[in-house]
Amino acid sequence: MKKDIIIPEVENVYVVAIKEWNEDFGENTWYAYLLNNTSEKLEMAMVVSSASGIINGEERKTGNFRHVFNEVLPETAIKIELLENNVLQLNNHFMLTYFLNGKLYDKKFTFEANTIKEENTTKLHKINRFGVIGK
Repeated sequence: MKKDIIIPEVENVYVVAIKEWNEDFGENTWYAYLLNNTSEKLEMAMVVSSASGIINGEERKTGNFRHVFNEVLPETAIKIELLENNVLQLNNHFMLTYFLNGKLYDKKFTFEANTIKEENTTKLHKINRFGVIGK
């Protein structure tokens, strides 16, 4: 029965970390974005984020945060959330679920601890910005 379930593979849709100016903090900070690199609109996209890991020998874990977007237009990025500096030293997880052409897609993206940093950025061509792509 399980073999009959077809789970489509997520392609050209990513969770990325982009550094940009934050007026409230008066400095550049990292934000998580949902990047739709396809030529089609994503519908009912939901992202559940959390972070976990060890800081100073002690296990740390954040709560789960849920974000829902009715649609994500083609070749665009939508801001998910601020990534506070304290959280960057943890493993950051983003569970993405969305509909495309009537099919349900889901994928977990992870940023390993201390990997969200300038030297790991790459060009995000469709939106003409630089960012770190979750794996």
